[in-house]
Amino acid sequence: MQRKFDELLEKHSLKKTAPRNSVLEILSGRNVATSQPELEEILGKDIDRVTLYRILKTFEEKGIIHKIIDINGTATYAICQSECSEHDHHDEHIHFNCTVCGNVYCLNDMHIPPVNVPQGFKVESVSLIVSGTCDKCQNEKKD
Repeated sequence: MQRKFDELLEKHSLKKTAPRNSVLEILSGRNVATSQPELEEILGKDIDRVTLYRILKTFEEKGIIHKIIDINGTATYAICQSECSEHDHHDEHIHFNCTVCGNVYCLNDMHIPPVNVPQGFKVESVSLIVSGTCDKCQNEKKD
């Protein structure tokens, strides 16, 4: 895994640092999007808030991660599954926000259909958030 992170950072002309690797390890090891406060809690005192903010901002600008705003207005982050670049963020898939547990899931296999806009408009990004109950919370209701 470490080699994969080193290659990813190198591809985007970023220095290989322990804090960057830690953030990549956490985000790639989760099946839900993660907020900055959650990352701060997981990392403890290993990375200060400002450094973490800068890492997330840089990763988003480089197309390594994408930001999803959940139903509470909190920014959450997930690793991009497609080959995004800093000028071409095309990891456009549906995001599912569970109203019970609050988790945000990337539904990578469910792509957003093309959006037609009036002449003179230019689409730069598309986001679709579906709200409801995730499979885990649905199963807990049945028990």
